[in-house]
Amino acid sequence: MSQRYQISALLETGITITQIAQIIGFHKSTVSRGLKSNTPSRGTTAGNYIAKNAQQKTEQRHCNKPKYILLTEALKKRIAGLMEYEKWRPELIAKRLSKESEVCVSHETIYKWIWTAKHSNHRKHSSYKKLHKHLRHTGRRQKRNNIKDKRVAITGRVGIDKRPKVVEKRLRIGDIEVDLMMGNNHKSALLVMTDRATLVTMIEKLSSKNADEVYRKMNERLTCFSASWIKTITFDNGKEFAYHHKIAKDVNAKTYFTRPYASQDKGTVENRIGVIRRFFPKKTHLREVSVKRIKEVEKLLNYRPIRKFNYNNRIEVLKNKCVALMG
Repeated sequence: MSQRYQISALLETGITITQIAQIIGFHKSTVSRGLKSNTPSRGTTAGNYIAKNAQQKTEQRHCNKPKYILLTEALKKRIAGLMEYEKWRPELIAKRLSKESEVCVSHETIYKWIWTAKHSNHRKHSSYKKLHKHLRHTGRRQKRNNIKDKRVAITGRVGIDKRPKVVEKRLRIGDIEVDLMMGNNHKSALLVMTDRATLVTMIEKLSSKNADEVYRKMNERLTCFSASWIKTITFDNGKEFAYHHKIAKDVNAKTYFTRPYASQDKGTVENRIGVIRRFFPKKTHLREVSVKRIKEVEKLLNYRPIRKFNYNNRIEVLKNKCVALMG
């Protein structure tokens, strides 16, 4: 827009189009075409180039010109078939079709189309109105960062954006992620703590989910280590971690909290919980599981070979770093 005003001012000085092009840094043909298409030939402003009117005419032409539609009817049918029969999710469809050099749109565009079809009564959407039922999470839409967080505010909370960048590199031991693994109807839970670098995981059975019990279990387990071992602890925003400042003082560590509804901020412990679910599937009554069995699972988890470490287990990785962790 500023260049249009500059052209208008230069025209008033009486210089040539070639000189104008040299001043503004465009080819003279580009300037000539712009003047020809945006200078009115009739009306009160006939023959006068007006920057504001030229911008409006350009925007109107852009709106009216035919658009190349990527999400064609043929592609919609292809996507619907993969979702209904192959049970592929939109992200997999987008990535796989692109990898096979097929024309496709982004997974966000697919999601937008699916939800538009669900809520629309237009004839063109009728064939895809129930396509949302083939999504993995059929009953809810993807949560966005602008959703208001209605949970209780935690005193002294420090966001994960303030966490030292070295934690992201996973080069040092002692950066812990903490979360709860829920049992049947959220009436029971396990406390899960994972070291980001070695993936060594500690599991504790909870008698309740209140902040007192969570703090007590963390204190019992983490204070067994030397004061310099634990450096940071990352929690989610659950009120069960309200006493984070106490455990921080006990182990001389800094505490940080993830963004609301962003489980990827603590993806390490989330991944470990996914493996623990192999032993304690969802709807398991965790209160009925013995402490002995929980410790067996913890041992199996920590002695489980992992590809990331060239199929060594976590304890072997820890020994190679010459750090005494488990007693």
